[in-house]
Formats: sequence, C-alpha cells, structure tokens
Amino acid sequence: MDMNQNLANLMKEAQKMQQRMQEAQEQLTKLQVRGEAGSGMVVVEMNGRHDVLKVSIKPSLAEEDIELIEDLVAAAVNDAVRKVEKASKEKISQLTAGLNIPTDFMQDDKE
Repeated sequence: MDMNQNLANLMKEAQKMQQRMQEAQEQLTKLQVRGEAGSGMVVVEMNGRHDVLKVSIKPSLAEEDIELIEDLVAAAVNDAVRKVEKASKEKISQLTAGLNIPTDFMQDDKE
C-alpha cells in the first residue's frame, strides 16, 4: 500500500470515528440516571450532560440536621455523576469497537 492509500484509509477511519462520537453524544443526552444516598432518602435524577433534573428528599429527613441533608444531597449527586461517567465510557467503547484507536484516555484513575 502506498502512502496516499494509507492516508486515505486513515481519513476514512477518522470520519467513522467522528460520526460514531456524534452518535454517542446524541444518545448520551437522552440518558437519565438516578443517584441515591441514605438508602434512598435522597434521590437525584441526572441526564447524560450532567444536568440535575430532579432532587427528591424524603419528608422524614426534614427533621434531621441540615448538615446531614447537605451531605446526603452531595452523595446522591456524586453517585449520579459516577453513573453518567460509567455509561459514557461504555457507550464510547461500544461505538469505537473495531476502530484502531487507543482507549487509555477513557480509563478512570479512581477505579
């Protein structure tokens, strides 16, 4: 294969990758996850763009210390964020399967 053919193949792969990434981004905007804390006492619903759509707090928590409520809300948001990130990585991995690209950039240092 000559250099021009290699370059043409590389460009085709790049176009496929760009199209697949756009598809993944569109699908992820439709994703909705549910983060929970305190055994469901606080629930956060979030979409794939990390927008918080809803926060639900059980009425029985109203009697608790405000710091506890704040901690539970933060924990529920963090749970939802982790779920969005996991779903994003899985979707990107599915869509890039078969393409000859490194996936090291998708690995989470915390895992």
